[in-house]
Amino acid sequence: MNGSSHGRSEGVPDPPRLGREAAAAKQTRAAAIAERLAAAHPAAECSLAFDSPFQLLIATILSAQCTDKRVNMVTGGLFRRWPTAPDLAKARPRDLEAVIRSTGFYRAKAKNILGCCRGLVERHGGEVPRSLPDLVTLPGVGRKTANVVLGSAFGDAEGIVVDTHVGRITRRLGLTRHADAVRAERDLVKVVPRDHWIKFSHRLIEHGRTICPARGPNCDLCPLADLCPRVGVNMPQRRRRAPRRPRPAAKRRRA
Repeated sequence: MNGSSHGRSEGVPDPPRLGREAAAAKQTRAAAIAERLAAAHPAAECSLAFDSPFQLLIATILSAQCTDKRVNMVTGGLFRRWPTAPDLAKARPRDLEAVIRSTGFYRAKAKNILGCCRGLVERHGGEVPRSLPDLVTLPGVGRKTANVVLGSAFGDAEGIVVDTHVGRITRRLGLTRHADAVRAERDLVKVVPRDHWIKFSHRLIEHGRTICPARGPNCDLCPLADLCPRVGVNMPQRRRRAPRRPRPAAKRRRA
């Protein structure tokens, strides 16, 4: 998951407004997609390990440009050393950088984490606020990170998390055409039923890993195939092997 903030894209025209019938049809299809994903991936959850909203917030910041598996390897030791926001706010930058170095971009992440923890201490008594407007004012916290924390830590459906995988698959499914995460989310919340918002991203990520990877989607196995306008596109093609040419007989050496 990427914890970076996303601003509004400039110079990208908004899509034409759909007629009522087309909009209703899109909502019906999105609801069917959400239901089938729930049936296909019922156990999909946030793959970041956490025991509190604070831990999830820090883990999500660390997950920018890094795998969740790597983040989980780092956060165990991180939270044993600095278990709370007040503790982490007092950490020396070089000490924090050394602990999170393997997650990449460690200097920028350390700066954001320290700033975020100081903001939690100074403005929220050391606790993670349960408000999207409050969360996005913290350093290193964009709308995506805020949605992760609100949904997975608090169970509040304030939006849909749009990371690289979710954006790719929802564009493939025709639910959005935007690569920009903010605009894509704006499209998705209009058509995906709200009671699916929190789990929708986790299920799409699991679907992308198991059925619909970026290269070579397994459309023949996909429960969404009849709902996908790009079914069969980019499926791997079997290469025909050229017939082998017979090797020339080895010449015998004269004694």
